[in-house]
Amino acid sequence: MPVATPPHKQAPDDPGPDTRLALCQLAAGGDERLAVSDLEVRRGGASYTADTLRALHASHPGVDLTFIVGGDMASSLPTWREPAEVAALARLAVAERQGARRADILERLATIPGAVERVEFFDLPRIDLSSSLVRRRVAAGHPIRYLVPDPVAEYIAQHGLYRSPVGSPTSSA
Repeated sequence: MPVATPPHKQAPDDPGPDTRLALCQLAAGGDERLAVSDLEVRRGGASYTADTLRALHASHPGVDLTFIVGGDMASSLPTWREPAEVAALARLAVAERQGARRADILERLATIPGAVERVEFFDLPRIDLSSSLVRRRVAAGHPIRYLVPDPVAEYIAQHGLYRSPVGSPTSSA
């Protein structure tokens, strides 16, 4: 679910919510086990997880939600808007990332009432892959094959995404 406007960071090379939605749809690749929601894009403006989880509960009553995040984001949850509400509305599934150890994440989450009991960690090899890494590689002219699905890499290349900051002309080299 891509966000319309990220409330927590500025992304000068952001191609916009419609393009990010298209990239998510390409990444899901028609896999029937996956769905891409345009809820936040349709809502527009800054999106906050608590608001989105409330909207999902309203449209899907009785469904247990699991919010999947990287360890870095899980560690920052206490600084989010309504962190206790986020923990109450969804289980938190955490994929470890470089620089974010389980013990440190749990210590940070312990500051949110009831959060630690609703956290599960993925038991899998850690893969240090992030959207920032992909964007940096594209900007540097390095390949991203095997880091993203082929249709996503093709779309990025065809549309010249992430080669230069938004508003700057792309070079024709």
